[in-house]
Amino acid sequence: MDELPAVACSLLGVLVGKARPFGREGQQSGIDKAPCSTRVYVNTSGLSGDEQGDRRHHGGVEKAIHHYAFEHYAAWKKGLPQSRQHFDRPGTFGENFSTVGMTEASVCIGDVYLVGSALLEVSQARQPCWKLNVRTGVPGMAARVQETGRTGWYYRVLRTGWVQCGDTLSLLNRPNPDWPLRKLLHCLYVDRLNRAALSEIVALTTLAPSWRRLAQARLEHNVVEDWSQRLSSPR
Repeated sequence: MDELPAVACSLLGVLVGKARPFGREGQQSGIDKAPCSTRVYVNTSGLSGDEQGDRRHHGGVEKAIHHYAFEHYAAWKKGLPQSRQHFDRPGTFGENFSTVGMTEASVCIGDVYLVGSALLEVSQARQPCWKLNVRTGVPGMAARVQETGRTGWYYRVLRTGWVQCGDTLSLLNRPNPDWPLRKLLHCLYVDRLNRAALSEIVALTTLAPSWRRLAQARLEHNVVEDWSQRLSSPR
């Protein structure tokens, strides 16, 4: 195996939240997360004590842990000064892990990280939904997250264990160095019908099956799926 780049990125925060009524319709959501002061157990479905209100679209083994780069907060604060109070501390994006030093440009699909005693694998980027519009009070926030590529990403759990704030994420394996998340997001949202890229995405065995099926559907039908319901707040 080729020598891997050094990773010395510590967890700035480990966050969990209970599902509770959210938004005008009172739908259940666990997007409101708070930092943990003690170590947290990681099981195959995520962090102990963490909940998701909509299990159809959130959570599960392919979305066990959500990671968001805290360095993005400065860009949001600058671009949305009227909502700057939402970007002072981790948790606005419903993330479980917060760090400085890892972004969509430096993390690849299938990366395997040791953090605490748990072993995690990058499974997919995040597809933002309308709950970010409500969470931040910014109409179209989900679309902004999608357009900027500052989406965050998810892990599946390869080995259960314990994590806590201050633990270092150590890169152990990078099977797809040509597929950073930034490239995946560009293919999904910008260069959307690039058949060569879509074929490569279908072949990424460490990518979440739902994303591979999405790429396969575009190849078969030459049509991009409708995002409007995901991005738009319920009326």
